Amino acid sequence: MVKRLKAALFDFDGTLVDTEGQYTQFWGRMARTYRPDIPQLEFLIKGTTLTQIFDRYFPDPAWQAEITKGLDDWEAQMDYRPVAGAEAFVADLKQHGVKCAIVTSSNQKKMESVRNQRPEFLAMFDRILTSEDFERSKPDPDCYLKAAQQFNADISECVVFEDAFNGLEAGMASGIFSVGLTTNNPAEAIRDLCHAIIADFTEINYEKLIKLKPSV
Repeated sequence: MVKRLKAALFDFDGTLVDTEGQYTQFWGRMARTYRPDIPQLEFLIKGTTLTQIFDRYFPDPAWQAEITKGLDDWEAQMDYRPVAGAEAFVADLKQHGVKCAIVTSSNQKKMESVRNQRPEFLAMFDRILTSEDFERSKPDPDCYLKAAQQFNADISECVVFEDAFNGLEAGMASGIFSVGLTTNNPAEAIRDLCHAIIADFTEINYEKLIKLKPSV
């Protein structure tokens, strides 16, 4: 039976672009400055929105203002280098009629910084959903379910690509076939949080993905 694939839904940081190390550096600095009482805070926040990070860990409005300014400056100069094979893989999906969306916990302002640096890359995607587009952030599945709705696609017609624990949990909770990348976590750590694992996008193309994905 030919398997149908209507939409591919991609996390952004750590999945499509190699930025997680840069964010770890920034938030590690913020944690040491404002919250030295919380060990490994820079890892606890991965996959969550800025609003959630502020609500949970940086409730002081003065902290929030200072961190927001620092984050805006940091993101404006970050290197948004695509993960190996990402551009070719998205192009291959598009050639086969698959709609592609970015589903990120980042906000619109951050994505404008990305667009300034990589306009041709973002132009490859049919939709870009940011934190402003959903009420509940990962690991809640809300973001991926809304992304599927953008294309009038049933969850069985979609696939999720994620690297972070919160994102992988969101993908699985949505009921969508989820592929985990080992760009930031070893395969052993994410094995129970996804249906298939790849190191990067050089390992996959449309035909291989169709073989991985169950029939619909």
